[in-house]
Amino acid sequence: MWRIGLLVLFFSSLSLKGQTYEVGLFAGGANTISDVGRTNYILPSDIAFGGIFKWNKSKRYAWRGSVMYGKFTADDTKSSSSARQQRGYVVDNSILEGSLGLEFNFVEYNLHKLGPAFTPYLYTGVTYFRYDFEYFNGTVLQETSQRDGSFAIPMTAGFKYRINQFLIFGAEIGARYTFTDNLDASNPAGSNFEQFRFGNIFSDDWYVFSGVTLTYTFGRKLCTDCFE
Repeated sequence: MWRIGLLVLFFSSLSLKGQTYEVGLFAGGANTISDVGRTNYILPSDIAFGGIFKWNKSKRYAWRGSVMYGKFTADDTKSSSSARQQRGYVVDNSILEGSLGLEFNFVEYNLHKLGPAFTPYLYTGVTYFRYDFEYFNGTVLQETSQRDGSFAIPMTAGFKYRINQFLIFGAEIGARYTFTDNLDASNPAGSNFEQFRFGNIFSDDWYVFSGVTLTYTFGRKLCTDCFE
């Protein structure tokens, strides 16, 4: 019996701390910022989706983890640059990423009180992703079965709004500064591929996930003075 009593006290103490968890989905689109295709910073060319988990430690910040998948097409013929239009390269690639970091709320965001809850937010942390290794041989894209991996720094801005007691809607735009220059097949690594490199090889690529989120909250105790 004393063990049961200890368990009850343990879980009660967790709820009194006012910690709230969220789990949900992300859906939207992806694009790249690189040496091939359009030069727009935000213009999705294909789908992106994934899952998100948040641990709200206070009204001002939350620990966040996510796994996302996205596809993009970089097409020179759709670029506003005449030089790229004449070159005519087209690259298709896919990205699978995992990310951990901290989400900062602009205003106090208290999910333990009844009523509306809204805030803009910023997210950053560390991201690791996998992508297809490709390169151009002349004008022909050489697709391989090899997958490369790299790290990236996410820079995400968005907002979130509580729809009801359990559901939260959000929208965000997240740019990832990567530590690779070959998302667009312009700078394949290795001494055997030097002849296939082009573009600005001193500037790494970016990719962007833009979309909406829907999360379900749990592990919270409704009250009028939590986090106060």
